[in-house]
Amino acid sequence: MEQGIFAGREAFVAAVRQGLELALEREARELFWLDADFVHWPLSDVEVLDLLTRWARPHRRLHLLAPQFDSLRQRHPRFVQWRRNWDHLIKAGAFDADLLSGADLQALMLAPGAACVRLFDADHWRGALSAPTEGVRGDELLSRQWFDAIEQRSSESFGASTLGL
Repeated sequence: MEQGIFAGREAFVAAVRQGLELALEREARELFWLDADFVHWPLSDVEVLDLLTRWARPHRRLHLLAPQFDSLRQRHPRFVQWRRNWDHLIKAGAFDADLLSGADLQALMLAPGAACVRLFDADHWRGALSAPTEGVRGDELLSRQWFDAIEQRSSESFGASTLGL
């Protein structure tokens, strides 16, 4: 997939894969992911999990934001297992779903300095993939600010294990 505008679920999945490949290639230290539930992301895909495993090194951080993670747990058990193994790299937060209503972005996968996948229309899977060649690009900066604003209004969620009595 080329950089630029995409349309369709397969194109979104390809953009997420390409974004992870660029994050690995350019040694991005952080990944910022945001979605309503991550159900349609390729998180059970063996290739995606392999890319994540190769990316996961000391001092790396994967930030996840969603209103809830129950759907992700049901749909992507492989990712949930991967998450347990790499708990020390993951920071997950839940936020009020109303924060996404009326937003220009519906989903985000950002690897600063490497790739930015933005989904503008979740109904028709329209979005954009960009990979900066020099410095910080405007779409990356705005995406990071948007993510940070929602993260500030989130609470810790999606623990690696569920403790019961």
